[in-house]
Amino acid sequence: MRRTEFAISVAGLLLALLAFLPLPALAGGLRVGLLTMEPGEEFWERFGHDAILVEDSATGAGVSYNYGFFDMDEPGFVGNFVRGRMYYQLVALPVEADLSSYREEGRGVTVQWLNLDERQARALALALADNARPENARYRYEYYTANCATKVRDRLDQALGGLLQKQLSGRSQGNSYRSESVRLAWPAKWMALGFDLGLAGAADRPLARWEEGFIPMRLRDSLREVKLADGRPLVSAEQVLLPNRLPLPPAETPHWRLPALLLGVAAALAVLLLGRRRPRLLAALALPFWLLAGLLGGVMLFLWLGSEHTFAHGNENMLLLSPLCLFLLPGAWRRARGKTTTPSFRFWLWSVAGLAALAGFLRFLPFLPQQNLEWVLLLLPLHWALARALEK
Repeated sequence: MRRTEFAISVAGLLLALLAFLPLPALAGGLRVGLLTMEPGEEFWERFGHDAILVEDSATGAGVSYNYGFFDMDEPGFVGNFVRGRMYYQLVALPVEADLSSYREEGRGVTVQWLNLDERQARALALALADNARPENARYRYEYYTANCATKVRDRLDQALGGLLQKQLSGRSQGNSYRSESVRLAWPAKWMALGFDLGLAGAADRPLARWEEGFIPMRLRDSLREVKLADGRPLVSAEQVLLPNRLPLPPAETPHWRLPALLLGVAAALAVLLLGRRRPRLLAALALPFWLLAGLLGGVMLFLWLGSEHTFAHGNENMLLLSPLCLFLLPGAWRRARGKTTTPSFRFWLWSVAGLAALAGFLRFLPFLPQQNLEWVLLLLPLHWALARALEK
């Protein structure tokens, strides 16, 4: 997922040349491959990337059709990103130009050559060339259901007459949008925890192998198992084009429930002890915590009511990090200065603790699928201890 004015210029020139090629020139001598790029170090590279490679078998010249380009300079880009209204585009460029940045970054790249017949390869090449024209290239981007990998998956499925979706839709490995996001972001802990905190229950549904194709490496794995109608494997050969020199994300989603429980209980005990001995200090320490909790709750509320980030809508973590925490700041400030608090402070204390308890209760309801037990174990004891220690 990157942008470069040079690549886009080259793509325009290439498509202009393709427009003058007679159709018979595209009818044979083509082979099609799936390029899969390993995750990078920048936050937008953590999920990996892929593209469709169309190569002239006679000359070896290849065109990479890459759905991962965006323009940060377009008007309103930042605002659209915040509101979840992003637009990406397909760009066609010489494969070496596409691979150059991955080579510099040390990201591995593999190609899977696909057993497409002449008719399928020709139809796919023409469809991609048409899709890459400036008037057709832009598409509405969505992290999980319309990203650079799902666009590649859908194009290949279309060329195969629906074969991919048919073979991959009825199978699941139990992964979810949340588990895959946390796993791939785990090398950057802030990013992994941000996904885990910001995703709602819609991200916890077990995915079919077809849906897992939003991850390029999962799509690569699935293609290895797909069979054509005559029993031949879809992948005829697989090559490593660039070696990977970067650490890979974990193969399985890390679990942190036990650390969350231990940290939550330890924090609660520390709060109760400090509340007995140094209540003013405790109130001073609670100030930044409640400020951060209230702001995070406000962000989650905005993502639900003010954005189109649908997988963040209805996030139950708002019960644990509630915007109501902001109402505790005046009382905490008074307590830290040794002054008497008002009755409303006690009301907001127990309201915040009660919402956290509600979040814990919701974990027992089977029709609410959100997997946020780690956050309940971490924050519920802390809210309860703060209410007990500072209510008087």
